[in-house]
Amino acid sequence: MTNDKGVAKEVEWRIKVEDGPWKRAGVSCNMWTFITSLYFKVCKFFKKAWDIGVNDPRKFIHCLKVGIALTAVSLFYYLKPLYDGVGRNAMWAVMTVIVVFEYTAGATIYKSINRICGTTLAGLLAFGVHWVASRAGDQWEPIIVGVSLFLLASTATFSRFIPTIKARFDYGAMIFILTFCLVSVSGYRIDELFNMAQQRISTIIIGTSLCIIVSTTVRPVWAGLELYVLVTENLDKLANSLQGCVAQYFEAQTASEESNKKMMGYKCVLNSKATEESLANLARWEPAHGRFNFRHPWKQYLKIGATMRRCASCIDALIGCIHSENKSSNDIRKIMSKTSIQVGDISANVLRELAITITSMTKSNKLDILVIEMNSAAQELQNLLKSYPNTQKNDDAKMEIPIMDIIQVVTMVSLLTEIVARVEDIVNCVEELSNLGKYKPAMSKCDKSKQHSTDSKISPEQQNEEEAIVKTLQVV
Repeated sequence: MTNDKGVAKEVEWRIKVEDGPWKRAGVSCNMWTFITSLYFKVCKFFKKAWDIGVNDPRKFIHCLKVGIALTAVSLFYYLKPLYDGVGRNAMWAVMTVIVVFEYTAGATIYKSINRICGTTLAGLLAFGVHWVASRAGDQWEPIIVGVSLFLLASTATFSRFIPTIKARFDYGAMIFILTFCLVSVSGYRIDELFNMAQQRISTIIIGTSLCIIVSTTVRPVWAGLELYVLVTENLDKLANSLQGCVAQYFEAQTASEESNKKMMGYKCVLNSKATEESLANLARWEPAHGRFNFRHPWKQYLKIGATMRRCASCIDALIGCIHSENKSSNDIRKIMSKTSIQVGDISANVLRELAITITSMTKSNKLDILVIEMNSAAQELQNLLKSYPNTQKNDDAKMEIPIMDIIQVVTMVSLLTEIVARVEDIVNCVEELSNLGKYKPAMSKCDKSKQHSTDSKISPEQQNEEEAIVKTLQVV
C-alpha cells in the first residue's frame, strides 16, 4: 500500500494543447518589436550624423567638394573628346580623386604632390629598366626585370622607416612601389609601354590638380589654421584647469559639473601630441593664406605644445593631491590658501595672455608684468612655507605637526613652484614664436584712440571693403 501511494504521488498529469492564435500573436509581437527597435536605432544614427554636421558645417561642405571633384573628373569618361585624349586610363584620374582628396588642404596637397612625384619617378625608372632589359635579349629580360623589381621595392620599403621620409614622403614611397611594380610587370608583355606610362601620369596629374584646385578654392580648411586654433584653445584649457584645481584644493568646496569639466581640460593638452604633429607636417605643404606666410614657423607650435604638456603633467599631479585620502589640516590650508590661490590665478592669467598673443599675432604689453608678479607670488609662497612654524598663534606650547600634513603642504608648494617654472618656459616659447613670426607690438589705448579717429575719416566704401575682408577671414 505504501508503494502504491508513493507511485501515485509521483504521477504527473500533462495536457497537450495545439498551437493556437496565442503563439502566432507572440511571433508577430516579436517581429513588431524588432522593427520598431531597428527604426529607432536608424533614427538615432541619423540624428548623430546630423549633429556632427551641425556642430561643424565644414564636414558637410567637404562632402560636397568631393562630389564636385568626382563629377568633374568623370567628364573624361562621358565626353568623347576628353576620352580620346586619355583613353582607358581615365579611370586612374577617378581613382586619384578618391584616394587623394582629404579634409584639409594641406593633406590634399601633400598626397597630391607625393602621388605625382612617386608615379613619375617610378614610371621613368620602370621605362628605363624595360628599355635595358629589352636590349639584353629574351633570356636576360625577365631576370633584369625581376632583380630591379626586388632591389627598388626593397630600397623604397626600407626608406619608409627613415623618420624624415616617413614624416613627409611616406605616401609617395608607397605610390612609388605600387606604380613601379604595375608598370614593370605589365610592361613585360606590352610593346607600347611609353604611351601607357605617359597617359597614366597625365591622368594622375589631371586628378591631383583638380583636387588641389577644389580643396584650396571652395571653402578651404587649412591645417595651419587648425593647428593655430588648437594651440590657443589648449592654452585656455590649461589656464582653466590650473585655476580650478588650486581653488578646489584650498577652498575645500564641492565642484560643480561644469567646473569639473573645465578642470579636466588639461587631459586634452596631454592627448594632443599626435594631432599637433600631424597638422604641423601638413601645414608646411600649404601656400600662404590669411595671416600666415609661406615660411611660417610651424615647428615652433610643436615646441609650445611640448612645454604645455610638461605643465599639464604637473597639473595632473596636483589633481592627484586633491583626490588623495591623506588631507592636510584646515589650519595649514588657511595659512597657505591666499598666496597659493594668488599663484594659481596669476599663472592662469599668464596663460590666457599668451593665448591672446597668439590669437592676435601681436606682442603683449602686459606679459612681462604678469610674469614678474607670478615669480614674486611663487617666491612669497616659498617664504611662507619656510616660516610656517612661526605663524602659529599658540606660542606658549609647541604643538606637534603631523608628518602627513607637512608632506601634503610641501608637495602642493613644490608643484605650484614647478608649474610657475614651466609656465615661464611656455612664455619663452611664445616669445620665440613672436620673433620668428615677426609679430607687431600691441597697440596702447592712445594708439587705439588715434586709429579710431583716423578710421572715422575713411569713406564708407573703404569701410565696407574692410568689413568684407574681416568676414572672409572669420569664415576661413
